[in-house]
Amino acid sequence: MSQLFSPFSLKSITLKNRIAVAPMCQYQAKDGLTNEWHHVHYASLARGGAGLVVVEATAVSPEGRITPRCLGLWNNEQAAGLAKVASSIKGAGAVAGIQIAHAGRKASAHIPWEGDDHIKDGEEAWDTISPSNVPFGANLGKVPKAMTKADIERVKADFVAAAKRALDAGFEWLELHFAHGYLAQSFFSTYANQRTDEYGGDAAGRGRFLLETLAAVREVWPDHLPLTARFGVIEFDDKDEQTLNESIQLVKQFKQLGLDMLNVSICFSTPTANVPWSPAFLAPIAERVRREVGLPVATSWGMDNPHHAEQSIQDEQMDLVMIGKAFLANPNYPYQMAQILKVSRPSWVLPSSYAHWLERYSTV
Repeated sequence: MSQLFSPFSLKSITLKNRIAVAPMCQYQAKDGLTNEWHHVHYASLARGGAGLVVVEATAVSPEGRITPRCLGLWNNEQAAGLAKVASSIKGAGAVAGIQIAHAGRKASAHIPWEGDDHIKDGEEAWDTISPSNVPFGANLGKVPKAMTKADIERVKADFVAAAKRALDAGFEWLELHFAHGYLAQSFFSTYANQRTDEYGGDAAGRGRFLLETLAAVREVWPDHLPLTARFGVIEFDDKDEQTLNESIQLVKQFKQLGLDMLNVSICFSTPTANVPWSPAFLAPIAERVRREVGLPVATSWGMDNPHHAEQSIQDEQMDLVMIGKAFLANPNYPYQMAQILKVSRPSWVLPSSYAHWLERYSTV
């Protein structure tokens, strides 16, 4: 019996399977607002059979956008548009999740297919912020402003306000973006954080912003709904064991503050990292976090192979499999996974208007 296609419950939410659509930036918004692209895109992904669909990184403030084309959740007009997205996801049979984020020193960038570098001053650029005035480097060389205590309090409040709007918009699964070299990850990173106050220094100081932000959001996000975070636990540099150990200790504190699940990812705090790209390469790391912290985990990056996904769930390396690009190539990918895994009568994965004909004339 397939474990990948078994239900998964977290708090009051039950997913129909262990397949989740990972948050994938679309860069199709203007002024942070959804449009027809988002409404069609997310409904089609949900209709394809995933148990959970997580809406792309959605900025908590204008300065928190990665690019000028990113979604936002800093005003009520944006929330109204996202409410339509949440409704379309739920109407298509999946649980509606959303990732809220602040890009920090990686903000104010061109969209990937137009350069993926920092926008030059005088164009659409805006000032960026970070724990310290240390640029990321490579194609993202803009020097950020070192955050004051007032900046820190303001950004935490922005996360809280965005979480409230996400709830009002109908989302039932919230993910905090604490990964990928964006603002929260930068606080924990020794590459980005050179502060000497209580928000810098040792791992306890560098983790303070993340813990305070999580605690503040936990106060406003209902206890019966899942509160999760995507967090980079490893950099893939010459300090991996130290970083992983410090990350696991921080995740233990996340759990104490009420985090319900961790989406295990990569730090991406330096352009010099040597990531060992290969199928399911984060699965053993996710398993270690799951075992040592005692918290449900998910991960992505090379998890789209059906056999790898199934085995990772069976071996209890993770509880959910996050899949990205395979869904862009085929929004009905869970159906294909079910066929490859020879799941008996997986027609429930798709609307019968699709499943009847695909099952009848399947060549898999």
